[in-house]
Amino acid sequence: MVKYFLGQSVLRSSWDQVFAAFWQRYPNPYSKHVLTEDIVHREVTSDQKLLSRRLLTKTNRMPRWAERLFPANVAHSVYILEDSIVDPQNQTMTTFTWNINHARLMVVEERCVYRVNSDNSGWTEIRREAWVSSSLFGVSRAVQEFGLARFKSNVTKTMKGFEYILAKLQGEAPPKTLVETAKEAKEKAKETALAATEKAKDLASKAATKQQQQQQQFV
Repeated sequence: MVKYFLGQSVLRSSWDQVFAAFWQRYPNPYSKHVLTEDIVHREVTSDQKLLSRRLLTKTNRMPRWAERLFPANVAHSVYILEDSIVDPQNQTMTTFTWNINHARLMVVEERCVYRVNSDNSGWTEIRREAWVSSSLFGVSRAVQEFGLARFKSNVTKTMKGFEYILAKLQGEAPPKTLVETAKEAKEKAKETALAATEKAKDLASKAATKQQQQQQQFV
């Protein structure tokens, strides 16, 4: 049995902008699990389509129950092959990705189609399909459930990373990550607390001076 995922996303940028951003996605604050990316093949076909194959190295921590199934020296890095077909004439880009190691534990295959949004020509829509399978006897269902949940989580990070890179390429301020927002809030809270402390000290000093002056009047 294979777990299937189907999702539709929209990026509020033109197809040309998304196409340019696709090749510049890494690094970004949401892709720290992506370690390397290398182009291993690229060609332009006679009908002017761009074919590419990339090898990506990612790190994904296994759940504890999965770690028990593999020796401690087994690499946790995952090697991903990504094939892409870009059709500039019809403004479509189709990508296929799949992992080439840890296939005994789990295989995740993904197909994405990027095309001009049907409702707004200045936007780009992404149709995303994924198939999660496992050949581990007795626990394949649990592995597939875990793989599907992680895939959905990674899709969210992928879209945030895309939006971050698009904003940079368009000269806009990239959206802040949760870590950056939390850090700013913490710094602001510190500044507010410090200002309140200084104000309290000032009021206390003024009160003490006033009390001292009143005491001197009765001497």
